[in-house]
Amino acid sequence: MTRDGEIPTIFNPRRGRTPNVLVTEEGVGNGPFTHTDSIGSGQQDGGATGGGGDIEGVPNTTTTGGCSGRIRNCTMSICSKNARKIYFGVWVTICVTASWVGATHCIKYLFLLRPISSEGAVLLPQDTNDFNMTAIKTQYTLTYSAPFFTTWFVTNWTILFFPLYYVCRLSSHRCKSPSDIFSESLRDFRDKGFTAVRFLTRCSLFCLLWVATNYMYIRSLRILLATDVMALFATNVSCVYLLSWVILHEQFVGIRIMAVILCDTGVALLAYMDGITGSPTLGGVVLAASAAAGSAVYKVLFKKVIGEATYGQVALFFSLIGMINAALLWPLCLTLFLMGFETLQWERLPWPLLVACSILSLVANLLGNFSVALTYDMFITLGLITAVPVSAALDVVLYGATFEGMKLAGMILIAVGFFLVMFPDNWPDYITRLLRKTSRVFNGKKYRPVESYCETEILHSRATGSRTNVNESVTTKRRLSVYGAGAVGVGLRENAGGT
Repeated sequence: MTRDGEIPTIFNPRRGRTPNVLVTEEGVGNGPFTHTDSIGSGQQDGGATGGGGDIEGVPNTTTTGGCSGRIRNCTMSICSKNARKIYFGVWVTICVTASWVGATHCIKYLFLLRPISSEGAVLLPQDTNDFNMTAIKTQYTLTYSAPFFTTWFVTNWTILFFPLYYVCRLSSHRCKSPSDIFSESLRDFRDKGFTAVRFLTRCSLFCLLWVATNYMYIRSLRILLATDVMALFATNVSCVYLLSWVILHEQFVGIRIMAVILCDTGVALLAYMDGITGSPTLGGVVLAASAAAGSAVYKVLFKKVIGEATYGQVALFFSLIGMINAALLWPLCLTLFLMGFETLQWERLPWPLLVACSILSLVANLLGNFSVALTYDMFITLGLITAVPVSAALDVVLYGATFEGMKLAGMILIAVGFFLVMFPDNWPDYITRLLRKTSRVFNGKKYRPVESYCETEILHSRATGSRTNVNESVTTKRRLSVYGAGAVGVGLRENAGGT
């Protein structure tokens, strides 16, 4: 279940459905937005008209108060808690995009050909008659081709998760003893029934899944452009929804199935953008799509096995994954190097790039796991798709890449599918509300909520001294709204024959 005020996303798809909004001639909305729209500025400020309008026999004394009230309400909405979360969300999206693009392009740059030293340069004759050796052709060689070593090195930096969390907790809770922070994180796992052996076994399995997913992602960067890999990896949101529907028994949403189909179509277009004869593109697309599927499996299994986790649990879990990776998988790195499957020149190892991509990857993972304390997780997920156009711009500038034909169509389909997956369950209600407001603007009809109408009738009766039954009038209006005698219902009846 989602928390109050939280925007539902792929991890929070369950939300109680409410009936669609019924727009009436009086402007009374029956639906999920009735409460927010019914609290008008006049009601908040004690106005008599609910909108600042004049009533016959009642002096308009709320015009100034209504304007100031609207300004105050606007200021309060801009500085509200939800608004602050949206502001933080924009910054989180920007930071996730920058860190994700930076880490991916640093890894891609590791696998580029490097010019060898001047001693190995080849002298070419400029003039074949006298063999004037003046032109020099620079030779290029692959000095670094170690995707598994890169994966192992980058994963080791996840050890810093818990130390960073530890320092932050100490700085924010100075009165709490350092041992309490660590014991609190362990206690949460113990309360869920995890023993030491069972917990370490789960961490080892998740470590293998983490390493395999990152290895396929990094390996695909040897074949494809960074933009292609990032676009393919963005399809993991559709995989997460499918697995959540099957394993976690989340709510079925038809538009998300359409999103899955669009993402799969985009993957197919990218797979065949260079043909299938003599092209390594298909293998790179399979690796990147498998990395997206592996990421989805990791997220859903974490939700299934660990369940709802605190920040301390997440930090401890990631640190243990880094420790298991560093302690158990280094022999595999050495074996691949000695057997010649990976190329490493220790004297020319690109340490600055390795450290840079490790730090950027760590920042992206920290933002992805801890930013939910400041904003909605929708903004975190948006960083995956907003990184694609930024990466495309870098590929055009750095490598002269072109995006057209099947490649461009595949990326567009993946982006459309991504945004469709992010749609909340009650998206028709949002569209209905937008259409309702648009129709009020174009038709020039003033929206008068039920509560404001009650106050208007009471003040009008007091000013004129009449004894009209206000309750009866209001009840009649409510009855008309409930049974659909509004503009939409009347229009349908007139088109049907005026019954």
